Amino acid sequence: MALFYVPNLASGHVLPEEESQHAVKVLRLQVGDEIVVVDGLGGFYKAKIINPHPKHCGFEMIESQTEFGKRNYKLHIAIAPTKNIERLEWFIEKATEIGIDEITPIICRFSERKTVKVDRLEKIIISAAKQSVKAYFPKLNPLSTFDELLKRYPASQKFIAHCYDEDKRLLQTEIRKSSDILILIGPEGDFSKEEVEKAISLGFAPVSLGESRLRTETAGVVVCHTVALLNQ
Repeated sequence: MALFYVPNLASGHVLPEEESQHAVKVLRLQVGDEIVVVDGLGGFYKAKIINPHPKHCGFEMIESQTEFGKRNYKLHIAIAPTKNIERLEWFIEKATEIGIDEITPIICRFSERKTVKVDRLEKIIISAAKQSVKAYFPKLNPLSTFDELLKRYPASQKFIAHCYDEDKRLLQTEIRKSSDILILIGPEGDFSKEEVEKAISLGFAPVSLGESRLRTETAGVVVCHTVALLNQ
């Protein structure tokens, strides 16, 4: 059954233009055909087409379910955009498929990329969420400096993953189940030592993701998968 994203169901039971075109022109759905609609906020609805218009396809609800696929934890990953933007896009796609609540791109001392195209990243999130049948879509926060990030986003558990040879424990040994987690992932050149020290002084626990030195985007996916597995 085809799945469609309607961000504002309160304004009417009509698919957005792009979704309408896909439903009518590509899938050739007709009156009475059943579909699934999600709102990105946990709503999962079975519906059927009542007006197969290519710009404003109308539907009516058959069944509704709230909090579909709700997780018992909250995960927020703050990650430095990679020099090759396709690597960041890959991380966002895979993290969305696995399950994540918030993503914040951060600018660090050794960052080589200091801009992102939010609209493109949002489209990747929507596509990945639909593909993996998610009713909750992760929130993409605005690009933030490292210092702003430390002050702006609270969490019950806060971690910074870095590659320096200092005392740190494996992430999987530190995570508490069903908790609110914020994890920082640095750029290709890692966080600066000053950034690590500042984060630790503000309550972030330094953690390792294993013996291998990982690319930024790989580290993000490892974090996402580790947290998901530990909460199952």
